Formats: sequence, structure tokens, C-alpha cells
Amino acid sequence: MDIPATPDLKTRRRGRSESLRTRSGAAGQNPQLEVPFITRGIPTYDLLSEDSLVQIEQTAERILAEIGIEFRDDPQTVALFRAAGGQVTPLTANSWNIRFAPGLIRNLLRTAPAQFVQHARNPAKSVQIGGDAVVFAPSYGSPFVMDLDRGRRYGTLEDFQNFIKLGQSTPWLHHSGGTICEPTDIAVNKRHLDMVYAHIRFSDKAFLGSITAPERAEDSIEMCRILFGADFVDRNCVIMGNFNTTSPLVLDGVTTQGIRAYAAAGQGSIHLPFLLGGAVSPLTMAGSVAQCLAESMTSCALTQLVRPGAPAVLASFLSSMSLRSGSPTFGTPEPALGSLVMGQLARRLNMPLRCAGNFSTSKLPDAQAMQQSMMSMMSAVQCGANYVLHSAGFLDGLLSMSYEKFMMDVDLCGALHGYLGGVTVNEDTLAFEALAEKGPGAHLFATAHTLRHYQTAYYDSALDDNQPWETWDEQGGIDAASRANARWKATLAAYEAPALDAGTDAALQEFIAKRKSSMADAWY
Repeated sequence: MDIPATPDLKTRRRGRSESLRTRSGAAGQNPQLEVPFITRGIPTYDLLSEDSLVQIEQTAERILAEIGIEFRDDPQTVALFRAAGGQVTPLTANSWNIRFAPGLIRNLLRTAPAQFVQHARNPAKSVQIGGDAVVFAPSYGSPFVMDLDRGRRYGTLEDFQNFIKLGQSTPWLHHSGGTICEPTDIAVNKRHLDMVYAHIRFSDKAFLGSITAPERAEDSIEMCRILFGADFVDRNCVIMGNFNTTSPLVLDGVTTQGIRAYAAAGQGSIHLPFLLGGAVSPLTMAGSVAQCLAESMTSCALTQLVRPGAPAVLASFLSSMSLRSGSPTFGTPEPALGSLVMGQLARRLNMPLRCAGNFSTSKLPDAQAMQQSMMSMMSAVQCGANYVLHSAGFLDGLLSMSYEKFMMDVDLCGALHGYLGGVTVNEDTLAFEALAEKGPGAHLFATAHTLRHYQTAYYDSALDDNQPWETWDEQGGIDAASRANARWKATLAAYEAPALDAGTDAALQEFIAKRKSSMADAWY
């Protein structure tokens, strides 16, 4: 890729760009924090009382019992729920309403694991989903990409590969993600093959597979059988699918058939209502959370009807709306509060949770972007989310993946490693010796305690500029977005692909070529 020069208003004014290139290449990483996933060292925040939680749970049960869920274009799924006790009412030849007696769906979820491991091709990077584990993954699903050099444009396979390389290059993201951006230069019915292969080839972290058609789900799983071996895949989770309900209260056949494909293979699935308050869910957060719980529980329950014990992740994507324009808004306080409640509800179900992320409706990697992202991301951290998709790159209300925002978000994820680690209290950290060594009035720079800990005591940001104003100004007055621009370019320039067995690589490429040759290109 030909990487354009970094644009920088202050540097163009002063002609001082060398310091930006030099400083952007600094490590900015604390080696002791490089872990396959975060083990939570701080408590979760319980927002609501027992009485309030019970009211939400009872409303979710009432939704399922009195309104029901509509299922479309998948009679096999309808048959499974009918056999489990669901009350089926045909609506059309290809759609059915199913109502569930209170407690029926919750009872089906008893076989869902409270935590599980998703294996990566590098065993050292396998992740735990659930319990005290926290896993950060990039953003997902944007049709556009943007950077400061070329602006906003449709995503390509090259962009998709670049974001995987950036994710592979940081210790602060634990998971390679899924459809980081849409590679619109590849046919719709074939791009899933290139995307799954890119995750395998350019990263050795765990990843998500395709869910946009049942056969694409099957292809994703089959590629994992080539990578890991069929027996290993049958016994272990090596791939997950991220499934959206069609809110309000609909599960379409593409979704349910994909869920069944992943569950039948013993693979993981995430079950996500995408709720826009006032449009496809109630404006009030308690009502949105109740609807979210009803939809996600029902979607998760399907996995247990197919294969009891199949990994399933409860999930929420709560968002608000500008009531003056009808536009979605992200990173607002009300959905953040909803995420806190979803954390409590997930713990009561004893299920892993996915929610929130670095959300923003800003069109640039600016102050609005990071303020909104921090509001949303902290709700994920405080609520107890186990898998945090959209941890890096989310901009423009999820319509765009930003290279600069990706690097800024990754830096925030690094800081959150330290935050989630909590405070360790022991004889060493209490540091009596640091004060006693030289006594009152003496600085601590040269004490044995300081020298022992100075490299690891604090998170060392790769992007922040903490110099005095005068030094910063003399070096060109570079802003955070420009530093991030230089950083992603330097990271891609230094990227090295993890080794992949040549025989496995050849088998994957043969599978892809065979599948692509079996169908004509489809562009919609």
C-alpha cells in the first residue's frame, strides 16, 4: 500500500514534521500487561435494586408470553420451539408467532455455559469468554472507512486486511473481530471467504465468522476445520458468529439458520438486539432493556435446543435517538445506564455478556468522538461485559471505520487494562521503604523502590503528548488525530504476519478457490 504523507496544519505552518514521525514510533506499551485477555480486578457496578431487576425480568417474560416473537422463513426452528413448549400461531405461509410461558426460555438457558474458551490458532492468544474475563475486539460492520489523508470512502479488502494487521500489532486488543469493515470490492456472496482467510492469515488471535447467509456460516466453520482439524473443532469453540435479531421481536430465517449452524458445530454465538430507542424499542431505558432481554434470551435459547451446552453470549446494543431529527445517537448517557443494568441481568442468568464499546456519532476523530466513546466504553467496563465488540475504530454512527480513531481507541483500551487491574495492596506496593530510605523532604526519584517499578508503575500511552507547552509548541503543536495518523502508518510499515503452516495455507486457498468457482458473482 502506498501510504500518503501525514497532513498536519501546524507542521505545514512550521515545517517541523520529523518529531511527529519519531515520537509516533515510540513503544508506549507496558510489557507486563500483555495478556491474552483481562482478568477483572475491580468489582462490577450494580445500579438497580432487586425489586427493579425483578420488574424488568417479569416484563421480559410478559413480552414473551403475551406478545411473543415472530419467526420467519425457518420452519425447522419453529418445530424446535414447538417441541420445547412454545405456543405457535401461523401468520402466513412463511411466518409464525411463538409465545412462551413464563420461565420456559429461562429454563432452556440452564444448559448454556457460564464461561468458555474460544481457541486461537496461537494457543497463547486463546480467550476466555465469561466469568471475570474481559475481551476487547475491533469495531464491526461499517461499509465506509476513513482517514485524514483520503477522507471517507467505501471499504476495500485492503482496508479490511489493514485493520486486521493493526489489531494483530497491539496487545490491547485480544480478539481479531469479524467484519471490521465491508470489503465492497469483493462480490457479496464471496467476500466472507476472503474475510475469514484474512483473519487466519494476518492474525493469530481468535476471530468471528460470517453470518450473512447459512451457507456462509457453514463455509466459515469449514475453514476452521481446515485450520484446527475437524476433531478439535467438534470438541472446542474456535469461531463465533455475531447475530442480530430483527427488532422489534422478530427473528428471520437467515439469522436462525445461521445460529443453528454454529450451534450444531459446537461453536459460539452472540445474540444481539440492535435497539434504537423510539424506533424499534421503547424510548424509556427500562422498557428497552426488558425488550433486549426477551429477544436475546430467545435467540440464545435456540442454541440450546440444537446442541445443549453450545456456547452462547447474551448481548445488548442500546442506543438513543435525536427526537428532533430522527437520527441515531451513540455514546449518550441513557444507553450507558442500560448497559449497567444488562450486566446485572446477565449475572443473574449466569451467562457471558457482550455490550457497549467505543461508540460515537462524530464524523471525525475529535473531542466529540472520544467523549462519547468514553461514556459508552466505561459502561461496558463497569457493567461486567465479557466480550466488547466495537472497542476500536467506531465512528460516524458505525457507518465508518476510522484509521485514526482505531489507534486512539486502542490507546484507551491499553489504559483500561490498567484500570481493570485494580489496586494491589501488599508490602511492596505500600512502599514504606520508598519513604523510609531517605526520609522527610527528600525526593523519591532515586530510591530503590522507584528504580524497581518505574518502567511498569503507570500506563505509558503511545499517543498522549505530556510534554510542557513550550516543547510541544516547538515540535509543531501536533494534535492527537495527527499523531494517530502517523501511528497507524508506522504500525503497518512495521507489521510482520504470524507464521502459518504452508500446507494449511494451501488447503485454505484451495477451499476458497473451489467455493468461489461454484457460484457467479452477486453484488447485492
